[in-house]
Amino acid sequence: MRRFVTDRARRAVAASLRAATRPAPPSPAAPARALSRPSPSATSAMASYMARAMSTSAAGAPPVSLDTINPKVLEFKYAVRGEIVTHAQNLEEELHKNPESLPFDEILYCNIGNPHSLGQQPVTFFREVISLCDHPALLDKSETHALYSSDAIERAWQILDKIPGRATGAYSHSQGIKSLRDEIAAGIAARDGFHASGDNIFLTDGASPAVHMMMQLLIRSEKDGILCPLPQYPLYSATITLHGGSFVPYYLDEETGWGLEVDELKKQLDEARSKGITVRALVVINPGNPTGQVLAEENQKKIVEFCKNEGLVLLADEVYQENIYAEDKQFHSFKKIARSMGYTDDDLPLVSFQSVSKGYYGECGKRGGYMEVTGFSADVREQIYKVASVNLCSNVSGQILSSLIMNPPKAGDESYESFMVERDGILSSLARRAKALEEAFNSLEGITCNKAEGAMYLFPRLHLPQKAIGAARAAGSSPDAYYALRLLQATGIVVVPGSGFGQAPGTYHFRCTILPQEDKIPAIISRFKEFHEKFMDEYRDGASTSSKTESVSDKTGSGGDKTTGSGGDKTASGGDKTESGGD
Repeated sequence: MRRFVTDRARRAVAASLRAATRPAPPSPAAPARALSRPSPSATSAMASYMARAMSTSAAGAPPVSLDTINPKVLEFKYAVRGEIVTHAQNLEEELHKNPESLPFDEILYCNIGNPHSLGQQPVTFFREVISLCDHPALLDKSETHALYSSDAIERAWQILDKIPGRATGAYSHSQGIKSLRDEIAAGIAARDGFHASGDNIFLTDGASPAVHMMMQLLIRSEKDGILCPLPQYPLYSATITLHGGSFVPYYLDEETGWGLEVDELKKQLDEARSKGITVRALVVINPGNPTGQVLAEENQKKIVEFCKNEGLVLLADEVYQENIYAEDKQFHSFKKIARSMGYTDDDLPLVSFQSVSKGYYGECGKRGGYMEVTGFSADVREQIYKVASVNLCSNVSGQILSSLIMNPPKAGDESYESFMVERDGILSSLARRAKALEEAFNSLEGITCNKAEGAMYLFPRLHLPQKAIGAARAAGSSPDAYYALRLLQATGIVVVPGSGFGQAPGTYHFRCTILPQEDKIPAIISRFKEFHEKFMDEYRDGASTSSKTESVSDKTGSGGDKTTGSGGDKTASGGDKTESGGD
């Protein structure tokens, strides 16, 4: 086969060379003999082309390889679906083939915010409306009224009546169906107490495409930077890398419950600018992923003021706005904060992201979400719409679901009471799970864990013995990844190493979701505790240490991963090549 390819290439090049040397018709402006042979440059180019073609064909090199794809794709990593998860999937296959082959009977995926995959049930009202919209013929059947709530039927009619041809399988407006955008805007206005317009809503397939769109809009070159938190949700580092920008990290303060200090923002902004980076935007994740903190209102006001004074776009990731567990905390959107301070569209460009994948709904597979875009000029908004138009539209079922989560059943509706039972049941259970895991982690030697005030995760810190750090280095792994792999192999529990999210130099963490069903939490705690105690005994340093005493690496930062979570981004702090990961 290789010989055939080589001969074919040789014949093609020879034919091309003959065509190039064939005499052309005489020109009145030049003697005929001047055209009887190719110029030296043409002969040289053809010879070079022949050599390359024959070399490539003879070597059998594929037209696409790791050497020829976009280097930015190679540059970023996404640890939440990385090596540890791949290994977990292999172990799961092994369990199916031979259930007695491993020291556990199931894989417990605590690595990703995917509620329904771990047993959470969908909210009945939402699914009723979606099913009726997807199959409108049900609305004409008498038995439907016995199977569906009356308000679900009424809502489906309202939605379908505003969709041309009642065709949920057709393309929609690229920004999303207008009536659904208006419903979302009404929900935002009811939440915040300030006006919202459907014209500012862009419906997307989850929040991630919206983030991509904004990075496409803002990043012109590697000289453009985006301020992002560490630890962070690595969608941001990944998209910054893919779009050729610079990741500018700011550190959350673990000692103050993952606090976001404006002084830290200013320090990192000034440092980036001193290196020639034009910082375009600030990303704030509230409630935090992977850290679970909920920002105080006064803190948010300082952040808004900082963005206004420094001329930054505020990118507010607010997808966990329904997931608040701390009794003394409340979610406030950044738009509400800005409007309460008297700022209008003329004062601050602000983009807020929301998704149907989180909250109490957890509809990750439906791929619904939106961004509310305010503070941009009309001509810039036209460019955002143009970017959205490239994808034609987001999926219509996701659009419908996005409108439903912002306009759920209200008091007096037939579904209201059952809806509230489902909603409150899910959220209260998540709060209990978060507390149980937090207490379990804090009871163990060598682990400290901040309280999960919101979101779906805990981000415990590992205070590892020096011997464990050395063993990880010898294995060519970061210490937290080494720990996570050992945990998986011993228990079947899947977590994500903290290096996948970025962490302060010399510190080690892992992210664990609170999403396994409540009846599985005791078994997870038991398995985890048994593993951790054995791990600490195996690698215990000779000297006596307090359970909360940091290792030498923790104290000094020596030997620790200098991880920024930038996914290999060119960072304003030196361009570390690092991992990212996590949904």
